[in-house]
Amino acid sequence: MKISVIGAGAMGGALVEGLLKGNTLSAADITVADPDQNALNRFAEQGVSVTTDNTVAATGTDIVTIVVKPWLVEKVIKEIKDGLDYKTQKLIITAAGVPSADITKWLDKGDGIIPEYFLVIPNIAIAELASMTFIVPVGASEETTRTITALFDELGSTIITEERLLAAGTTLASCGIAYAMRYVRASVEGGVELGFKAKDAQKIVLQTVKGAVELLHATGNHPEAAIDLVTTPGGVTIKGLNEMEHAGFTSAVIRGLKAGLH
Repeated sequence: MKISVIGAGAMGGALVEGLLKGNTLSAADITVADPDQNALNRFAEQGVSVTTDNTVAATGTDIVTIVVKPWLVEKVIKEIKDGLDYKTQKLIITAAGVPSADITKWLDKGDGIIPEYFLVIPNIAIAELASMTFIVPVGASEETTRTITALFDELGSTIITEERLLAAGTTLASCGIAYAMRYVRASVEGGVELGFKAKDAQKIVLQTVKGAVELLHATGNHPEAAIDLVTTPGGVTIKGLNEMEHAGFTSAVIRGLKAGLH
């Protein structure tokens, strides 16, 4: 299987990094296109085929992935579609907020034939094989959907969902990774105030967050049930949690998530 990635920015670059760390593809199976040669150099050094020509990248691969800013999707599709083989190639669009109705219209060469394609929204943790990725099949067969899902399963976790939930998924997982990092930053700053050096505080916080995630994965417990295990009556944990709630912790998180939908 060969794949091309059009766009080597933050998200496109992270996707390529993840593909290189996975076991499904070798560097020789990947082609990356971007107008900025500097963005391509690091991948060329790893054996990836690189080009500044999107039409070249879109030719001869099994999967074509467009990972550009939403306002560039139409331009890229119209640039490459005449060279796409709709019978053999699968298309992935990674761009938040671009409706499938528009994409289908842009892909039409005038004969009404549209390739199997997918709306796919990962997050930047895909670079470390740890993305939460949302997949929306559009006119795709079950067999093709299994192929695309298996590819992204190797790069983290996936969920096949409806297009109407993509915006919510974006704010929960793609924006959400930034929200989680903001919690980490706040905890590190708190650790410094408690007396730790910043480097040590970050090590402590990162391992603590990792431990919380691993426990929830392993037990399947609701977070509140897991919290109950460490909240001794009258203890410091419940006091700390209540102080955070007095400051609006849960409300602030929910409001932040909902703000991402507007």
